[in-house]
Amino acid sequence: MTLVSERQSFNRPDEEAAARFRDLVRSASIEATPRQILTTEHLPELLPAGTCVYVPFLPKGQFSDTLEASRRLLALGMQPVPHVPARMAQSRGQLRDWLAQLNESGVDRLLLIAGDSDAVAGPFPDTLAVLESGLLAQFRFHGIGVAAHPDGHPMADRATLTQALSIKRDYARTTATRLWVVTQFTFDAEVVIDWLQGLGNVLEEVPVYIGMAGPTRVKTLIAYAAMCGVGASARMLLRRPGSARMLGAWKPDDMVRALVQYCLENPETLLRGIHLFPFGGLRQSAQWIRDHSGSFEDKREAVP
Repeated sequence: MTLVSERQSFNRPDEEAAARFRDLVRSASIEATPRQILTTEHLPELLPAGTCVYVPFLPKGQFSDTLEASRRLLALGMQPVPHVPARMAQSRGQLRDWLAQLNESGVDRLLLIAGDSDAVAGPFPDTLAVLESGLLAQFRFHGIGVAAHPDGHPMADRATLTQALSIKRDYARTTATRLWVVTQFTFDAEVVIDWLQGLGNVLEEVPVYIGMAGPTRVKTLIAYAAMCGVGASARMLLRRPGSARMLGAWKPDDMVRALVQYCLENPETLLRGIHLFPFGGLRQSAQWIRDHSGSFEDKREAVP
């Protein structure tokens, strides 16, 4: 083997990892509140056409806010993924109206979640109840996302969460629904990897998108972690010597690199992309995507 070929062979893994890193960042989806979407000027300069933007239905918000924000994203050539929280629907009829309005507006995908509220406003205590209602089958959505919790959930143990994913997989198979999983944010790639490996063949062909915080202050991140039930990852972050805690800032770079390495070593993994929670602000996360993804115009959707 010549010196040139030896150097090429040595560099190839690094080049492949760098390319995979850029691909994951370039195809990243992002979450933005209705207010951010409706009030941010020059939004297309932050997020290119084709970007999948998840639009939360906040506990103190109105469905009309989520709908209006979704419509603006569609007008700008982006792909809204509105949250549909089961517990906030006061009746079967109200949930049907929400779905109908989203469908009529041109929204073709949604994220079905239980919702952050402890109280149940109507007949749907969780996402399984929505699936069992048959309402989703009345509309033609391109696909439906469901949430997962690698860091655990304060209201359910891991076995219960895994069983719920299995039921949702079976629902998708039975109804020919395009299903994907997007996870709650976590700070530690090892938590994610352990969770993925622990799933075994539960999800089979269902793609998984890993949630993580965009660049932000660690103090802000810890506050969100406490509210969202991801304390285990937060404690890991705080215990690391020389970690972001010492610098006062968090960036997702190291976590993405670790996930890239996992993907390279496990080509059959269901991990298909990343999803950013911009706790440090939409502009800051959008700039991180721009800085790490290569061509800004070459945007590929994160959701199947």
